[in-house]
Amino acid sequence: MTIRVLLADDQPLIRAGFHVLIDAAPDLEVVGEAANGHEALTLLRTTRADVVVMDIRMPELDGLETTRRITADEHLAGVKVLVVTTFEIDEYVAEAVRAGASGFLGKGVDPAELQAAIRTVALGEALLSPKATRALIGRFLAQGTTGPVAPERLDLLTQREREVVALAAGGLSNDDIAAQLFVSPFTVKTHVNRAMTKLHARDRAQLVVVAYQTGLARS
Repeated sequence: MTIRVLLADDQPLIRAGFHVLIDAAPDLEVVGEAANGHEALTLLRTTRADVVVMDIRMPELDGLETTRRITADEHLAGVKVLVVTTFEIDEYVAEAVRAGASGFLGKGVDPAELQAAIRTVALGEALLSPKATRALIGRFLAQGTTGPVAPERLDLLTQREREVVALAAGGLSNDDIAAQLFVSPFTVKTHVNRAMTKLHARDRAQLVVVAYQTGLARS
């Protein structure tokens, strides 16, 4: 199945470069380009894109607010946002997660990593990449920058689901978690999906947010 991608960036040269890199992959297709958030929201309703590659700093409507509007719109349910920006600072990473982004990359990313990130985000299994940002996100969320969430929400989870979510929040992949718990990756994926459903997390990144907000995971 081809993954449909929308590019949102105010720099035409950046969009053109990403367009070429993404279309070079046989399973990825750019279906639209937007220079600001308003254009991105309009195009999303006509292109049926699966993933938005989103810049943070754009005129009129920036990437963070655009991401918030996407995740809040029930008509855009299922659309994933991959934030790709030159501004790889701590506050932006944490804010991108809070806004609902499923991934975060710097614009210095190599073509193969960008393509892989889009695939991962489209599957709803994204944490955040590169790995160095995971600890930053954990630190900012643990400091309470996202606002408190009642720990009673965790009562919905089984003990095994709690273990899996805590490990996922620590930056482990499904394969890593499976090896640590001596179960199959498929079993881990099942636990993650059930936890997302119970906690109303739209994807893995949001599940990590809840893990830190409730105190299940700590930096």
